[in-house]
Amino acid sequence: MTKKKNGFLTFIFSLIPGAGEMFMGFFKQGISIMCVFFGIIAISTYLVIGPLTFLLPIIWFYSFFHVHNLASLSDEEFYAVEDKFLFDFDEDIFKKQIGKEKTRKILAVVLIILGCYAIWDMFMGYVYDFVNDYMRRFIWLYSVLRDMPRFVFSVAIILAGVYLIKGKKKELDQLEEVLENTSKNEEAK
Repeated sequence: MTKKKNGFLTFIFSLIPGAGEMFMGFFKQGISIMCVFFGIIAISTYLVIGPLTFLLPIIWFYSFFHVHNLASLSDEEFYAVEDKFLFDFDEDIFKKQIGKEKTRKILAVVLIILGCYAIWDMFMGYVYDFVNDYMRRFIWLYSVLRDMPRFVFSVAIILAGVYLIKGKKKELDQLEEVLENTSKNEEAK
């Protein structure tokens, strides 16, 4: 239940991304902000993707000012605010989407890649021990093998971005074609 709160505790909870929203009763908003914030920390730490952390201050400031904006709303406006997930999450659509074959394949590929990365990371620890003890002259080989998952992951991210851009371009081209056909039909009448 949302409850408008002012004061010191609101400020303290607003310092932790998502906690201020949850303190005020907006649990879906708070949990989604918290998951994004700490998820980025976990992913960037585990996969050693330092540049990903540039998103952390943006999320922190968003959460901080969001809490204070909620606190400054009038009572009518405050109680009219709907508690929803950060990315407009619809449970029914999500359940239907997970049931689709394409979505399940994508999810399976992501899980397989993460599992392979974890095994690779463990394997590289053994390789490092071997190289460190016996083959110091092949240390460059260890460096190449150590960085291979990050390279593959980076290429996968780039390819996913290109795929999304191409998909959006196709969608826009189809929309443009429909609009042209509609305008031609209207002119013909």
